[in-house]
Amino acid sequence: MHEDFVFVDEFVTGIRWDAKYATWDNFTGKPVDGYLSNRIVGTRALCAALAEAQEKAESLGFGLLLWDGYRPQRAVDCFLRWSQQPEDGRTKPRHYPNIDRAEMFEKGYVAAKSGHSRGSTVDLTLYHLATGELAPMGGGHDLMDPVSHHGAAGTTPVEAWNREQLCAIMEACGFARYDCEWWHYTLKDEPHPHTYFDFPIT
Repeated sequence: MHEDFVFVDEFVTGIRWDAKYATWDNFTGKPVDGYLSNRIVGTRALCAALAEAQEKAESLGFGLLLWDGYRPQRAVDCFLRWSQQPEDGRTKPRHYPNIDRAEMFEKGYVAAKSGHSRGSTVDLTLYHLATGELAPMGGGHDLMDPVSHHGAAGTTPVEAWNREQLCAIMEACGFARYDCEWWHYTLKDEPHPHTYFDFPIT
C-alpha cells in the first residue's frame, strides 16, 4: 500500500463500514477486481477530515457508515468490461432500473477515471446512533437514477432532510458533494489530485 494510504477504521474511531465492492452486494453482482479485503482505505488527509465529520455527526445523533473509499484503477477497468457484457438482469432492478449498462458512464454514475482511485473520495451514509439503523435516504448505494441526485423529486421530507444533514456535515469538514449521487463526497484539498493508483486492497 502507498505510504500515504491507511485503513480508515484504524484512524477514525467508531467508523462503520461495509465495503460493497469486496462483496456480492454491488451492481456487478460479485466481488470486484482489486478488492481482496472488506476494508476501506484512504489517504491520511481523508481520514483526518472523516474524523472531524464523524465527530460532527455524533453531535447530531448520527454515525457514519462507509461503503467505499480508495478504488484501484483495476476495479474501474472491471466496471468498464462489465458494462460491455450482455444484460443478465440480476442487479438491474435494484441498481439501474431505468437505464442500460453502457449508460452508467454516459450519465456520470460510473467514470473511466474515478476520483476514488486518487484516494480521497468516499461513498457513505448516516445511521442513527440510538438504534444503529441506517437513516432513510430515498434509495440505496449505487442506485443509478435521477432520484439519487441532490435535490431530487420523489424523496420524502425525512429522506430529503437526512440527505441535507449528510451534505452539511461533509461540506463543513472540507468535502465537495457530487450532484448525481447523494452518497459521494471528495476532499476539496485532496493530496493526489492527478494520480490514479492501482494497488489492491488486501
